[in-house]
Amino acid sequence: MVIPPPVKAQRITNYLKPSLLKMHFSNKYVSAQVIHAPTATVASAASSQEKALREAWTKTQQSTRDVAAAAKIGKLLGERLLLKDIPAVSVVYKKDQRYHGKVRAVIDSLRDTGVTLL
Repeated sequence: MVIPPPVKAQRITNYLKPSLLKMHFSNKYVSAQVIHAPTATVASAASSQEKALREAWTKTQQSTRDVAAAAKIGKLLGERLLLKDIPAVSVVYKKDQRYHGKVRAVIDSLRDTGVTLL
């Protein structure tokens, strides 16, 4: 059984930022996803857990969790967003996240691909 997302009133959706970037960093992987706020669905996502990326990086002895991996995930996510015609994204930070290190790598590589940050 599929539960539909909650329907929000029009007066609320007028003030919501439509696309939100959320990032997650574990001890092994880096992942980022863009959520369409009015419908609460994932518009696009990229992760170092994806099979093709993981296999390519293990063959070349690259890490799936460092700053370089975060930059590649941001670039891949930016390309996917532009393919889906999502030109602008708003960044949502968790409590302990600052604009430094992996977070900075993801955001800067998104900017480099042409996605605007709100």
